[in-house]
Amino acid sequence: MTGEQNISYLAAKLVEESPTVMKPMTEEHLAVLRRHMVEMIAIHTDLASEELGKATLDERVMTAMRRVPRHLFVPASVAPYAYRDMPLPIGFDKTISQPFIVALMTDLLAPQPHEVVLEIGTGLGYQTAILAELAGQVWSVEIIEEFASHAEALLRDLGFSNIGIRVGDGSRGWPEHAPFDKILVTVAADRTPPALLRQLKPGGRVVLPVGPEDAQLLTVIDKDAAGQLKTRKLIPVRFSRLETV
Repeated sequence: MTGEQNISYLAAKLVEESPTVMKPMTEEHLAVLRRHMVEMIAIHTDLASEELGKATLDERVMTAMRRVPRHLFVPASVAPYAYRDMPLPIGFDKTISQPFIVALMTDLLAPQPHEVVLEIGTGLGYQTAILAELAGQVWSVEIIEEFASHAEALLRDLGFSNIGIRVGDGSRGWPEHAPFDKILVTVAADRTPPALLRQLKPGGRVVLPVGPEDAQLLTVIDKDAAGQLKTRKLIPVRFSRLETV
């Protein structure tokens, strides 16, 4: 089933589950749903604490998750599902990640207000917005031009001024803005692209899914002051594959 077919299927399911016509949700309703989403993330984190080595995520990350309106970063037909803890199709056979995974990857990356972050895989910009809430500057690379232009316009309309987006091959990073304090990759590869490791500052960190399609692991790579790499593998995940040109 393609991404577009998934969207149609979910929209049809919504009609089945909600046959009565309801008035549009207000910002207050949406804020309640975001808080509920964050509560579910907290429960999921606690349940996975043995694998993660922690039972809670950074409150800065949780605050960002409560602030950013996820329903604006998905197609309108699946927006009613935006605050469920599940991935959603966004077109081109791609998905927006499950909120728990977005929060976990952000927590593992630990972006700070003074840091410059590179993101590989902008999508429609939701993870980009979460990073921009926490970091000083975010540079994001997206291979699908339609995603990049949509995300750029939406993030601008939402008032983000610390984000730059370009269309390109994410495996090559963005050398013009390197080196980066942190790098987050939202697509999976069999191994970490060497260009990204070269563009990472000493003392920096990369968070990404690594492995073949049926055996991806969420991975954290730290580069020490001498440029040596230390790798930690955490939980199984499933991401779209990194596309190169």
